[in-house]
Amino acid sequence: MKLLVTNDDGIDSVFMHELVAALQKAGHELFVVAPAREQSWTGASKTRNRSVKSAAVDRQFGCPTWTVDGTPSDCVNIALAHLLPNDIEGVVSGINVGFNCTLAFIIASGTVAGAWEGALHGLPAIAFSQDVSEEVYLHLKETAGQPDGELLNTLKISAAHAARMTSELMPTITPKTFTIHNINFPYPCRPDTEVKRTVPAHYFMPKLFSPADDDGTHRLLWTVGKDVTPAGVATDLGTVAAQHISHSILDYRRLGGELPA
Repeated sequence: MKLLVTNDDGIDSVFMHELVAALQKAGHELFVVAPAREQSWTGASKTRNRSVKSAAVDRQFGCPTWTVDGTPSDCVNIALAHLLPNDIEGVVSGINVGFNCTLAFIIASGTVAGAWEGALHGLPAIAFSQDVSEEVYLHLKETAGQPDGELLNTLKISAAHAARMTSELMPTITPKTFTIHNINFPYPCRPDTEVKRTVPAHYFMPKLFSPADDDGTHRLLWTVGKDVTPAGVATDLGTVAAQHISHSILDYRRLGGELPA
């Protein structure tokens, strides 16, 4: 398939590089359009109050590649309107550094938003994310995003799963249905890790910012939220915690309630 690949961690993210390599190995024809810099937690926002620049770049992918100095939604919108051929068959976003589980994170996720922008263009779309521990995440920040050891091994395995799932799922997604597939990989991930169908956990995330400093500024903090999902529901958060791959189908048509008969 001819696929657009994007992410929210930026063009230099090793997590996306591994995904691109795995998708190419699976035989897909790729076009990469990703943010010039990290755009995590930007949700589905688009850059409104300034011009946005796109530029062709070479990141040794062996496929046409551009950066956009905007959000993941900017990347996909500009790519499909101005950079790519008209026969793109789907959008793949990721692999994100960290999970995108629960309603609290899915709505805010730039990775999920990249896939959602594809769905807004009527295309099948999938978002992939890799769970990591807080310790591993902090280590990545210290090493400029370069995974090693168990994380690098997990990432390669997750990318192989992602390529397989892309090949299997993309042909089954009906175009123009405002639906995306949200996949989250556990840490660690193994070749035989089982995939389970899930729904997003109902999760509250209050008090994400610190009290005001002397200059009136607030800093974003990591806060442990509260899961209020009814008992017995197979959620994305619980499934990843149980060391399985979570596969949620997000049908945005449900936001408007049921259509009248």
